[in-house]
Amino acid sequence: MGGDGHAHAEGPKTVAAADGHRQGDGHAHEKDDGHAKDDGHGHGSGKDDGHGHGEDDGHGHDKPKPKADAGAPAQVAAADDHKEGDGHAHGKDDHAKDNGHGHGPAKDDGHGHGAEDDHGHDKPKPEPKAETGAGVKVAAVDAKDDGHGHGAEKQDDGHGHGAELPEGVVELGEAQAKAAGIGLREAAGATLREELQLNGIVQANQEAVVQVTPRFPGIVRTLSKRLGDEVKKGEPLAVIESNQSLTTYELKAPMAGVITERQASLGEYVSEQKPAFVVTDLSTLWVDFSVYRRDLAKVKVGETVLIDPEDGADPIAAKISYLSPIGAADTQSAVARAVIANDGRFRPGLFATGAVATAEQPVPLAVSLDAVQSLEGRDVVFVREGDRFAARDVTLGRRDGRVVEVVTGLKAGEAYASKNSFVVKAELAKGSASHEH
Repeated sequence: MGGDGHAHAEGPKTVAAADGHRQGDGHAHEKDDGHAKDDGHGHGSGKDDGHGHGEDDGHGHDKPKPKADAGAPAQVAAADDHKEGDGHAHGKDDHAKDNGHGHGPAKDDGHGHGAEDDHGHDKPKPEPKAETGAGVKVAAVDAKDDGHGHGAEKQDDGHGHGAELPEGVVELGEAQAKAAGIGLREAAGATLREELQLNGIVQANQEAVVQVTPRFPGIVRTLSKRLGDEVKKGEPLAVIESNQSLTTYELKAPMAGVITERQASLGEYVSEQKPAFVVTDLSTLWVDFSVYRRDLAKVKVGETVLIDPEDGADPIAAKISYLSPIGAADTQSAVARAVIANDGRFRPGLFATGAVATAEQPVPLAVSLDAVQSLEGRDVVFVREGDRFAARDVTLGRRDGRVVEVVTGLKAGEAYASKNSFVVKAELAKGSASHEH
């Protein structure tokens, strides 16, 4: 009778394909389409009993269905919980619109669920299965991802690098270049100099040194200044108690400068025989160069000398103001002296080098020697282009100790890395190495 979960034939009280399963129990049952006849054994001519058996032969035996070709694509089950190839054959009712239980055909609810069979079960949509002998379809990969975490060309490559740069180009912003000490200069004409190299030492200007000596012998009662202190003219340096009158008097600075020597201590006896302080005006300095006998004819008073304190900055120009008429016996050299303004780069007691030009020759375009780097056997200069440096191949000509002529590859006015250009080369090498993986 209807509603017991079994499909029935049209005959009165005749049970069709009584397999003990109800519809909607996860097994598909052959439905009576209204054309099946009773075979006299109480069985309809059901085609499938829901257990993967073939047609009923009228004696309760099923004829096995032909096996599916292994190479043929698997069919998707119309049942509610089974997919194709799960071991259960499922029949289809191709005539009746009602499933025998008063339920109409189920439809998809539009939420990605299968059609409802009116028993509260959703029929899942068929899922594609890999077929034997069939090609496997691969989902399209986003063209912007190469599968290694790298972005598309000229996008982030997944390693923290920015856009792909042209060959020979490295990106260094203004702040980075400044922090690395990279100097910039514009390409321009220059004068090549044949130079005589001299070694020198910085000294205090001896014409601006004053020794401060007590007027009367006595005992130091107060010290106001220490070694290295700056003083103004007339400023007290110490208080001394005179031995003769037992009164005190102040020892004052005769000029402005720096205390470069102090030979008095608190409670010490001082006298006019020994200076208590030395005050030096360091606003100007002497640089004394040693000139050997063979080079004496090349150096003259009034000639320009380029003085380099070897602090990494550009040398300064000064004039030879004094050439000693007397040589030193131990060094077999004479002194050539230049007076310079003290801009803080020079200190008495430190060495410096000088270069005196013996011949000069102008060239139309030149760069500093530090700007030229060798890249894969080529001479290059790193030209500034916005926030980038580009390696520019150049042909070089004549040179001196500071600059080199550029014959081709560079134009006048172009900015280039004139100092610490090796840092740009190192950054370029790092960028190339990071992409070779």
